[in-house]
Amino acid sequence: MAAVWKHFKEGGWGMYFILGWSIITIGIIVERALYLFGASINKDVFLATMQKCILAGDVAKAVKMCSAANAPLARIVQAGLVKVNRPDEEVQSAMDEAALREVPKISKRTGYLALLANLSMLTGLLGTVSGLITSFGAVSGEGVDPSQKARILAEGISEAMNCTAFGLIVAIIALIWFAILNGKTQGLEDDINEASVQILNLVIHNRQKVNLTGIPT
Repeated sequence: MAAVWKHFKEGGWGMYFILGWSIITIGIIVERALYLFGASINKDVFLATMQKCILAGDVAKAVKMCSAANAPLARIVQAGLVKVNRPDEEVQSAMDEAALREVPKISKRTGYLALLANLSMLTGLLGTVSGLITSFGAVSGEGVDPSQKARILAEGISEAMNCTAFGLIVAIIALIWFAILNGKTQGLEDDINEASVQILNLVIHNRQKVNLTGIPT
């Protein structure tokens, strides 16, 4: 930690901005990872269970299982199942309405990681340029002790390089997690689209088997 703090101090003013970006980045990564991985369910197992319940006519059991799953996909399917006694258009409308509530929760904030990666990299670059301008300006200035020029130049280059390195580290972390979380987001959205259509088709083609007991009217 002492070495990290030493490099941080040598990096100059830009390090504090990059530290701010890194804190925001970590916060978004933790929050999004907890939500997205917590919102995941096994789509194939879920669909097989729903199919079994619907084909058996036990929609009430399917609704209870959706409620217990507590995941965006389950909530969207549940919204359609509770309208199973209504026309097909109302079932689809209920699922679409639920999807409009759930999908934005899945995709929000992840895109900021790409922005934070760019901000970290550009702030590091700005700190680099600032350090080099300061060091070369001091060396070329009048009245500077020749014996001190090498030290001043070394300090300026150290500031520039440390700022660049810190900015790149934060940018790399942000981009890696952006790719991971964006992939997870896309996977959840694809599961929702596929499962919604399959469940809707199951309901439409098996209405004669549906037992409306326990379903709100």
